[in-house]
Amino acid sequence: MSNNEKAAPGQRTVIGFDFGTRSIGLAVGQEMTGTASSLGAVKARDGIPDWQDIAPYIEQWQPDLLVVGLPLNMDGTNQDLTFRAKKFANRLHNQFRLPVETQDERLTTADAKARLFEQGGYRSLAKDKVDGMSAIIILESFFEAQWG
Repeated sequence: MSNNEKAAPGQRTVIGFDFGTRSIGLAVGQEMTGTASSLGAVKARDGIPDWQDIAPYIEQWQPDLLVVGLPLNMDGTNQDLTFRAKKFANRLHNQFRLPVETQDERLTTADAKARLFEQGGYRSLAKDKVDGMSAIIILESFFEAQWG
């Protein structure tokens, strides 16, 4: 990060991704405030999105870093989806030439559903909303880990 055009750690704009095989949630956040907002979700086919669906978010937000949630088993071991999320993170890096980090995302979907239910009951549990909220939680936990 010695490039003068890049924001310093702690002041970066970050886009988070909740990887899924059929849908990928997105959220944008600011490291300085530790907050994030949902950008909804893009469709994926077997874990591969149409990169043209993600490009407008990259262009609009000009992120300094991308964070992909890493789905692990409850005991912290890898599962099939863990490897697929890592492959997605590598493809993301190759596609947009931005630094990509991963963040443990155990329990984010359950947490996302609980938060959305508190906000609006069962109607708020649409898949794209859950994926977007999961991406928010991934980013918030990434920010917390940075300052932990």
